[in-house]
Amino acid sequence: MKRCVIIGSGLGGLSTGVILAREGYDVTILEQESQIGGCLQCFTRRGVKFETGMHFIGSAKPGQTLNRLLRFLGIDDIALDELDTNAYDIVRLGSDEFRFPTGEVAFVEQMCNYFPQERQAIEAYMECVQRVANASSLHTLSLENADNAISTEYQLRSINEVIESLVKDPVLRDVLVGNLPLYAAQRDKTPFSTHAFIVDFYNQSSFRVVDGSDAIGLALQRKLEQYGGRVVTNAKVTKILSDEHGVTGVSTADERFFPADTVVSAIHPVPTLAMTDSPLIRPAFRRRMTSLPNTIGIFSVYLDFKEGTMPYLNSNYYAYRAGVSPWDCEAYTLDDWPRGYLYMHFCHDAHPRFARAGVILSYMRFEEMAPWLGTTVGHRGDDYERFKQQRAERLIDAVEHSFPGLRNAIQHYYTSTPLTYLDYTGTPEGSAYGIAKDISLGVSCHVPQRTKLPGLYLTGQNINSHGILGVLVGTVVTCSDLLGTAYLYQQIITANQSSIISHQ
Repeated sequence: MKRCVIIGSGLGGLSTGVILAREGYDVTILEQESQIGGCLQCFTRRGVKFETGMHFIGSAKPGQTLNRLLRFLGIDDIALDELDTNAYDIVRLGSDEFRFPTGEVAFVEQMCNYFPQERQAIEAYMECVQRVANASSLHTLSLENADNAISTEYQLRSINEVIESLVKDPVLRDVLVGNLPLYAAQRDKTPFSTHAFIVDFYNQSSFRVVDGSDAIGLALQRKLEQYGGRVVTNAKVTKILSDEHGVTGVSTADERFFPADTVVSAIHPVPTLAMTDSPLIRPAFRRRMTSLPNTIGIFSVYLDFKEGTMPYLNSNYYAYRAGVSPWDCEAYTLDDWPRGYLYMHFCHDAHPRFARAGVILSYMRFEEMAPWLGTTVGHRGDDYERFKQQRAERLIDAVEHSFPGLRNAIQHYYTSTPLTYLDYTGTPEGSAYGIAKDISLGVSCHVPQRTKLPGLYLTGQNINSHGILGVLVGTVVTCSDLLGTAYLYQQIITANQSSIISHQ
């Protein structure tokens, strides 16, 4: 039995652990915090529960990609509540709102209602999204229909370049990229493939997890333990140990040693590499990983509503100031922040009539955190608290403009900054989504799942993409390297065939 230690109990670490434990590995997952889950975590204040990262998911209906992966992991019984099929996303540009319905045909028809002169462009855009999404074996979970030529082309073309080649109306262009905060895309840098995968993922179907996404983490932990694995909390890994043959284990801050034949790091590659001094990890590779850009951070305002005062919003609401494009919102000034925001409610019960809690998200650059670098949670001083309060009030004012009465419905609110992300996820600069995709860097931007140190692997959002599908696809990539691609894909197919038979 191979001994495997996994660093980090986020979605990537937990899902990798479940797959390897099922295949006979002796799996131990080490988590530095007292709570598992990474961005699946929730927290409770005054009896109200708040999501921290996994606010909604897509493609979760039977037969769709995420549902197939959840069935493969054995956790497809998570309680979900579907977002409004007529408006899972709402994009507001100035005073105009645009609703995104579920399904390719419905989406095209709705956009044509808004832009009747642009039918040809809208159809061409959606056909391009489908072509790119279907070309990837990782996103279709099919080795037979992969088209590497298409995948490569759209990994090297930016979102704005492709959309501008298809769509002439500048307003329609902005509407189509209205969900940019989901992946912190940047003009001329982020590949169109990233956009296509996300659009396809949520357009198929969109859901919130009832009573919080921590249910996914807890379900994965139960499944891991069922296969004989374990999660150890309050175990901060400080060193990855090795000899001339490869990894031998890890040590923790409290001087515990965990032997291993395989170590999988589900955290950012930069702190991972800092844990090993093996000469097999070449200096050039270390420099490349350290120099890769990270996505911008997020400022969050968590809203606790007075009971029965805020009707439940069964959509994700993206809003931008008049005259402001979804592009370049990360280039805000202190005077015009926030240029845009994402506003959502949490789903505490199935089909709620009123919301108990919600969140407002907006970009925040890490440079704004400079006065408080090196401080710890709860010990950052009055200036930090005033800073957060001022920004929270500005965000609430911005949302109040679209939702009159919001402020009167708020009972309490809480905040987090990129420093919070840095503390709880360990991602450099408090980045919201880890390493940024940048077409100008070419293959240099790629983070491999296997390192030159035998037995040391990477998984999680940075080797593929963030979000539940992006991370699980990263898990498939890493586990394919360990178990064999054809074998793992056949296991996914078999698991879904068994589920279909059992439901008949």
